[in-house]
Amino acid sequence: MPTQALFSTLVYTAALQKSRVREFNGRLERECRQLAMDDGTGRRWSAKNYPGGFTSYGSQARMHTLSPTFAALEARLNTHVGRYAAQLDLNLKGRRLSMTDCWVNIMPRNVVHTLHLHPLATISGTYYVRTPTGSAGLKLEDPRLERFMAAPPRKATARKCNRSWVTIPAVGGAVVLFESWLRHEVPPNPSASERISISFNYSWF
Repeated sequence: MPTQALFSTLVYTAALQKSRVREFNGRLERECRQLAMDDGTGRRWSAKNYPGGFTSYGSQARMHTLSPTFAALEARLNTHVGRYAAQLDLNLKGRRLSMTDCWVNIMPRNVVHTLHLHPLATISGTYYVRTPTGSAGLKLEDPRLERFMAAPPRKATARKCNRSWVTIPAVGGAVVLFESWLRHEVPPNPSASERISISFNYSWF
C-alpha cells in the first residue's frame, strides 16, 4: 500500500480479570465510599478542584500502599501494563514499570473531569469499578491537534485513527491504559447514579 500509518498512538483496553469481577468490584466500591467518608482532606481538596465529586488525588494518591484490596488491584494491573509496554516496544533497560500513584474518583451526575495529562509518569490508566448505564466515557485527544494548519474537518464517518477525539466507553471491570502524555478528559456524567473509577500512574524511573 502506498499509504503508511506512522507515529501511532496505542491505547489498551481489556477486562481486568476473567472471573469474580462483581465480587472484587464490590470490595473496591465499599473501600472507595468509605474513603470518601473518612478523607476530610480529600473532600476539601475536591470542593476546590473537583466540584460536585470526590477524588483522593490531592490526599490519598497511593492507595495501593494502604489497602490490601488496592494492592490486589495493582497486582492484576501489572500484567496488563506489561502487555501494553511490549506493544509499545519500550526499552526499559533492565528496569521495571512500577505503580507510583493510585487514587479514587467518584463522579455524581453532571460532574466533569477537565482536559489534562499526567506529567512525570510513563503509563497511566483507569479501572472502572461502577459504571451506571449512560456513564461518560474517557475522551482522548489527538496529540497532534494543535499542529493542524489549514486542515479541513474530518468526515463524520472517519476511521478512529483519523479522528480528533475518540471516546473509550466506561465499562465496569475494564482497564484502559495510555501513555501519560496523551491528553484526556471525562465529559459531564449524564447518569443519575455515581460513576466510580480508580486512576493510576506507572513510571520506570
